[in-house]
Amino acid sequence: MGAYLLRRLLLVVPTLLGIMILNFVIIQAAPGGPVEQMIARLQGTAVSATARLEGDRGDMGSQGQGSQASTSSSAQPRGDYRGARGLPPEFIADLERMYGFDKPLWQQFTEMMGRYLSFDFGKSFFRDTSVIDLILEKMPVSISLGVWTTLLTYLISIPLGIRKAVRDGSNFDVWTSGIIIIGNAIPGFLFAILLIVLFAGGSYLDWFPLRGLTSENWNQLSWGGKIVDYIWHMVLPIVSLMIGAFAGLTMLTKNSFVEEINKQYVITARAKGLTERQVLYGHVFRNAMLIVIAGFPAAFIGILFTGSLLVEVIFSLDGLGLLGFEAAINRDYPVMFATLYIFTLMGLILKIVSDFTYVLVDPRIDFESRGGH
Repeated sequence: MGAYLLRRLLLVVPTLLGIMILNFVIIQAAPGGPVEQMIARLQGTAVSATARLEGDRGDMGSQGQGSQASTSSSAQPRGDYRGARGLPPEFIADLERMYGFDKPLWQQFTEMMGRYLSFDFGKSFFRDTSVIDLILEKMPVSISLGVWTTLLTYLISIPLGIRKAVRDGSNFDVWTSGIIIIGNAIPGFLFAILLIVLFAGGSYLDWFPLRGLTSENWNQLSWGGKIVDYIWHMVLPIVSLMIGAFAGLTMLTKNSFVEEINKQYVITARAKGLTERQVLYGHVFRNAMLIVIAGFPAAFIGILFTGSLLVEVIFSLDGLGLLGFEAAINRDYPVMFATLYIFTLMGLILKIVSDFTYVLVDPRIDFESRGGH
């Protein structure tokens, strides 16, 4: 196992480097870089990501003024500052030098990766704050969403998947499968919009708040009131995130148990006179749950860093998803690349953790005999 671990750790470096290079090239080729954004701000034509988001959201259906944001600052590729009429070339050159764009791309990339090796992510272009402080500030919101969504998804999906496997082909299995198909077909962000329309004052009921993690008077509430207020704000975002994860995990659990139930050792256990409960939880459970439990780290990282992005934007939750959205709109390269680096590194490490979880659940698994595949 030690040799396998070493190989996997060594593969982290080229994988991370390849991902960073690919995204660096794509982002550098995109029009409307930080220099153009700063010029637009100086000329008063820029619209912030937050203002644009608020205008686009409106009342979930009305046409907000923020959607009419000027595109003059992002319509031209870098180096062609046509929107900078009246600004002296020396000033533009100073801006390029301030952002480090006076250097060749290869030098920008190597210097950036050199800093990242020591976890020096620099400062945000448009916020007077270090990138790591921004990430640490937003992390609690995303972790709240990720932890609660993953925990509730597993608590609901695993018992439901086991019951569907035991009653495979019954009416219960059929109608729950219909719900799961609908859950798989609806993207989380569309379901979030539906929940807002139905339950957050969009068109019908006004039971839940539209935005934020807590109310404005949260600090004035009692401890019990703070807990209730927190749960009240988290209901719709968590339900939105659970819809897709719940469907996939339920079917994974069911299929895993159905496969194990049909194996020869189960038939032998039944022939020995064991009850169905003894067979299910004494023999089938450990083998069937192997793939489900081992996938927990990957599921958590997926919900935390991928699935929550649009939900955070829709519900105005000030987490990593909203931070990434604002960084992309504002072309805040230090925030964009730092979050990409951190999340990719965490994802690669958690994939290794997933493999070790397999071994913890079932020690019979030997990755060395498989050549690390």
